[in-house]
Amino acid sequence: MKAAFYTLGCKVNQYESQSMEQELSKKGFEIVDCDEKADVYVVNSCTVTAESDRKTRQSVCRLRKLHPDAVIVLTGCMPQAFPQDAQLLTQADIVTGNRSNGQIPELIDRFFAQRQRIVHIEPHEKDEKFSGPIVSDFRERTRATVKIEDGCNRFCSYCIIPYARGRVRSKPLEKIAEEIAALEKNGFCEIVLVGINLSAYGTDCGKTICDAVELAASFPKISRVRLGSLEPDHMTQEITDRLAKCKKLCPQFHISLQSGCDNTLKRMNRHYTSAEYEELCSRLRKSFADTTLTTDVMVGFAGETYDDFIESMDFVKKIGFEKVHVFPYSQRTGTRAAEFPNQIPKAEKENRSRMMIAAAKEIRDNFLEEQIGKTVSVLFEERLRDGTVQGYTANYTPVRISCTEMPHGISDVKIISRGDDWCIGELC
Repeated sequence: MKAAFYTLGCKVNQYESQSMEQELSKKGFEIVDCDEKADVYVVNSCTVTAESDRKTRQSVCRLRKLHPDAVIVLTGCMPQAFPQDAQLLTQADIVTGNRSNGQIPELIDRFFAQRQRIVHIEPHEKDEKFSGPIVSDFRERTRATVKIEDGCNRFCSYCIIPYARGRVRSKPLEKIAEEIAALEKNGFCEIVLVGINLSAYGTDCGKTICDAVELAASFPKISRVRLGSLEPDHMTQEITDRLAKCKKLCPQFHISLQSGCDNTLKRMNRHYTSAEYEELCSRLRKSFADTTLTTDVMVGFAGETYDDFIESMDFVKKIGFEKVHVFPYSQRTGTRAAEFPNQIPKAEKENRSRMMIAAAKEIRDNFLEEQIGKTVSVLFEERLRDGTVQGYTANYTPVRISCTEMPHGISDVKIISRGDDWCIGELC
């Protein structure tokens, strides 16, 4: 039998889809691409915005229309956070949540045996422990993702994720070691540590993110360790000083900002000020050579005045992020901010998005220009449709070269020019 996955959302979701693929493979399923004919289609949903839910519903309905005889499984964050809404998607034969991802093979077996619709959504619990199998391989990748943390205790006023993911829970170090050992054996040389609130790793068990980074770096064939998205309030002086001693840690930090305006940060229930965030950025740039800082910025949050927006945009320019993901605020049912007064009209949010994107692009363009003439180390990952090969430097600058064969391992490249959002180089 064949199974295919359609994954929405973050790197944690992508990791969990890989985990489910692995478990179905053990059951004898052949994993195929989602545009191929399969017996089972698994939609791993995201629910971070209302748009994410729309895409989930659309994907389930589309797969049912294209494959009327296949088994459609809906899992992930959307049914976990909104079980009643998920049950209404009758095009899905099996509806479950991210807490039950490990039970997907058994649920599929039960459906084939009974041919009756299954709705099985277990709520997250207060004292829940980290769970999930060891992932030992990734399809067509040179970097391997390792999920080491799940859940979030922050309850930002706009965010549904604590309800979709439960509370902070950390993967035991011995399980991390077991997983990285398997990935190292399978030839991966870069490990990316990810989590829902990654910088909170260890707060539930007396450890810190440093313990996980140092463990990953201890494997001799692992050349690079990279961190996924981080929240700033856990990144203390002690943490960054300790991380700076790890030579294999990539000098690229995605530190979630959301707004550079203190008034907005307070309404968002973020746990830092713009001054504290700026101090962290300064500390990281001093501690790590050739570091890049990337971030997420929300515009048009409820109650954000035009002056608040300008203050946030000026802050983005001041920090000089090497890349910024800009997105307009979306009211999320079930969050406090959805009921806040002074919601910003859609047209104004779109206008502010364009302005913020333009400001961020100017910084990005300058950064790419500054790379020309440098010799950098690149881990190549994929061949693109235009025939070039693309990879990333340690600070996550995308680099493309023209070559007939995919370089193996990490290669030295001289940057000779730049494209729209990448550098162009030639092998040294």
